[in-house]
Amino acid sequence: MSIMTAKEIMEIIPHRQPFMLVDTIEELEVGKRAVGRKCVSYNEPFFAGHFPGEPVMPGVLIIEALAQTGAVAILSSPDFKGRTAYFAAINKAKFKNKVIPGDVLTLETEIVTLKGPIGIGNARAFVGEKLVAQAELTFAIGKGEE
Repeated sequence: MSIMTAKEIMEIIPHRQPFMLVDTIEELEVGKRAVGRKCVSYNEPFFAGHFPGEPVMPGVLIIEALAQTGAVAILSSPDFKGRTAYFAAINKAKFKNKVIPGDVLTLETEIVTLKGPIGIGNARAFVGEKLVAQAELTFAIGKGEE
């Protein structure tokens, strides 16, 4: 059972369709860690061109889904309510297996460092027990609305 629906996720992060890449949040430690899910459908718009006849979810979108999961973790903290987390760096990204229509991605992002508005998260994506991608994500938290 999820603890956060898509509607609740949209109250925390600014992403909207077709670029919202997290369907639910399954676990949340505010400011520290989140586990999300993405049900990968054949109807995803990127499959039309990546690749016709052999649909594969682009690795950059898996990384983006991991970042959105981490953004939920950090932006759910009262200190950062209403703000936006931006990519500052992607390091050590590795792609281990393909993600195809019908797969359910489990997205785990743990915030390991937070100094002021800059943070680093360790992120891993799984299909079942199989690791499909991992990366170290650095983000900068915007000032929010003034």
